[in-house]
Amino acid sequence: MKLIITGANGFLGQHLSLYMHNNKCDVYPVSRGPKRIPLSEIPYYPLELTDKQAVLDFFAQIQPDVVIHTAAMSKPDECFYDQEACVLHNVTATQYLVEAAKQFSARFIYVSTDFIFGEGGPHSELALPNPLNFYGESKLMAEKLVRSSGLRQNIVRPVFIYGSHWDGMRPSFIQWVRGKLEANQPIKVVTDQHRTPTFVDDICKGIDLLLQRETNEDFHFAGEDILSPYEMAVIVVQVLGLNAALIEPVTADVFPEIVRRAKDSGLKIDKAKAILGYQPHGFAEAVRLSFGLKP
Repeated sequence: MKLIITGANGFLGQHLSLYMHNNKCDVYPVSRGPKRIPLSEIPYYPLELTDKQAVLDFFAQIQPDVVIHTAAMSKPDECFYDQEACVLHNVTATQYLVEAAKQFSARFIYVSTDFIFGEGGPHSELALPNPLNFYGESKLMAEKLVRSSGLRQNIVRPVFIYGSHWDGMRPSFIQWVRGKLEANQPIKVVTDQHRTPTFVDDICKGIDLLLQRETNEDFHFAGEDILSPYEMAVIVVQVLGLNAALIEPVTADVFPEIVRRAKDSGLKIDKAKAILGYQPHGFAEAVRLSFGLKP
């Protein structure tokens, strides 16, 4: 199976490229800039997804069976301040990939986000979209493109991804907590937002399970634990034996933001569990695995 994985230099993209390579798939990771994936035996292809002809030429070269589209402009604040760039990278680039996939009858798996929903989470796949910011709106626009493409397609949604980290990768929340506390620096972490954080290994496994089925359905790949960032930080402290006194619980009002975010978000995973056999790790267990500790 030939897989094009976009956003291969990102957190999920690197993990997914390694996971699929280890599962004996022919992986063709693409992203901007130099390669960050740490294994030399995995190929890498710099590709500008907003260049329509470059995308078509690459697809003609590879002739993929599947496209897994993880690339995105994903920081909500940046999307708000530069909405034109957000549309270009999140919507137009998706359109170019969809058009190329149609030429080669490739299956298309689009990695979206819980940000397409509003308050009242955790949300099921049947929940009505109600994005609270422009990032969520752009991802919803891209979802609609994929869904109306006529391709064999799936939309998958994680939330608050975390996991193991190596050089060349932006740290996830759990590495931020460890780094601050090991440096004896106090942190303020919010108590009044709730998510279902996704262990990156779980979403990789979920996509792998999805590839084994022929279905055009949407699936949520997240954790089962509903946690606030403060509760997540406390678990990191417990797992690593750090100083809990350095964590100050605060409300989100302490961090005024121009971009609105849901207080109660997160995703329900009943469908993925029932249909695909998806079984996520618990948060504490996944934190241990992320830091190379025994579960």
